[in-house]
This record gives sequence, C-alpha cells and structure tokens, in this order.
Amino acid sequence: MSRFNGLRCAPMSVHSYSRCWIHLIWGTLNREKLLNKGAAAGLSRYLGEYAEKQGVYMKINYVNADHVHALIDLPTAFSIEKLMQLLKGSSSHWINSNNVISGKFAWGRGYGAFSVSESNVDQVAHYIANQEEHHRVRTFGEELREFIDRHGLRWMDEERR
Repeated sequence: MSRFNGLRCAPMSVHSYSRCWIHLIWGTLNREKLLNKGAAAGLSRYLGEYAEKQGVYMKINYVNADHVHALIDLPTAFSIEKLMQLLKGSSSHWINSNNVISGKFAWGRGYGAFSVSESNVDQVAHYIANQEEHHRVRTFGEELREFIDRHGLRWMDEERR
C-alpha cells in the first residue's frame, strides 16, 4: 500500500523500459577447472532457465571448466550486483545439491560486468558461443586481464602489492 491515500503502488520498474546489454564473466574459486563438459552443459541449461524465471533475458551463456560468460539484458528491477548474487548463489547451490562435482563447489569472489552496445550484441554473442575455440589459445586469467585492460580498469592484484 502506498502512503498516499491508501492507494496501491506498483514498483516503478513495472512502467519503465530499458535495453541494457551486459556481458557478465565470473569464475570458480581459485580459477580451478572443476566443471567437465557434462557438468558445464547442465549448468548452462540451469542458468538459462533460472534467468528466465527471474525475468532476465539471457541471450546466451557458455560455461567453461573454470568460468562462465553470459550476455544478458539487465531488467530495470535489478542492479548488476543483485543479479550476480542471484546467478552465482543459485548456481553454486544447484551444483552442490545435485552433486555435480565431488566436494563442495564455490564461485570465486567478484565478477566482470561489461556494457555492450546494441550494435555489438551479435558480435559478443558469437564470442561467447565460440569460447571452446577461444580458450585453446588463451587462459581465463589472460582473457580477464585483457577485458580489464581494454576497459581501462585497474587489475585488483596490483593494488594488493
């Protein structure tokens, strides 16, 4: 109920529109290669279904052995941080409750979130779809460092020295 004359008040996002493409990247704890192809395929399906249930359009995702890429259209009702908490939390719970790997699974701290212009959506989707080929020549660490440098960000490990 609204505090104004007892009228019901819908969330502002119900009447808001946006197109905010975000390329998300997050990795396993200590960048360990824990997810085999079967586990990765199952997790990919789970992430797509979970995003849809949350009202998030996930155009594509790709689960590697040690990290995930996803291209999403961020809804007005979510911050990037809230969405990442949901995706990482629910997926690690799914992995652990389904015994997808032996031992306890956890994602590493943090994530990458990079804006994508409408004109580059297909290019980024193609990049995500071709992760297996891409990682034949570049590790996740090298890839992440490239994203950070390309976007003019400071590599966190340098701050700790």
